Amino acid sequence: MKNKTTDLFNPAFEGLKKKIKQVHEQPVPPPKQAPQEKDLEDETSFFFNAMSGVAPISQDKEKALRSLAPHAKPSHPPPDDRRTAMAHLHGLVSGSVDLDITFSDEYIEGSIKGLSRKLIKKLKRGELPVQDHIDLHGLTRQQAESAVNDFVQQSHKTGFRCVLIVHGRGLNSPDSFPVLKEGLPTWLGRGKNEKLVLAFSTARPYDGGTGATYVLLRKR
Repeated sequence: MKNKTTDLFNPAFEGLKKKIKQVHEQPVPPPKQAPQEKDLEDETSFFFNAMSGVAPISQDKEKALRSLAPHAKPSHPPPDDRRTAMAHLHGLVSGSVDLDITFSDEYIEGSIKGLSRKLIKKLKRGELPVQDHIDLHGLTRQQAESAVNDFVQQSHKTGFRCVLIVHGRGLNSPDSFPVLKEGLPTWLGRGKNEKLVLAFSTARPYDGGTGATYVLLRKR
């Protein structure tokens, strides 16, 4: 009976002891070794060699903030069209401007009422020969106005019909505002000039472009 019981239960545990023995006989892996002091020294030396040419960031907070100012002004901000329009309106209200003046970006033109459109087109296209010119660069507004008055009146006395006034674009003025160019239409339309000037227009590129203006004078 004993032999039968043993034979009955042996198949269920067949090979179990062998597997347990194999597990116990497997070699135990060695414990991980901590990084040796020599390896740490090599890594530290490598880091300092790699960072040898790096300069520290400046701690000047004020300077850093200024360079990142979101509202920094460009070196040459665009002309203020509102100031130009207001100056023209002031001239109209005060009666100092009698010319029909048009401002469009950097282009300006003006003429007396009833002037031949054909003559105006010739002036705008630069088809009328320029007989004399004046350069206002370096002058203050007051000096420029006086120079324009003298130039226009002297040109009319000489019998010139078309002259050129070089005023620049105003890029080097405070806030890049074209002071002389803005004042020119008013100067041409008041005082003695009012009776001498027939029309004016921004010059063609070969005569100075938006930095100069043609002026058409009456006949003597």
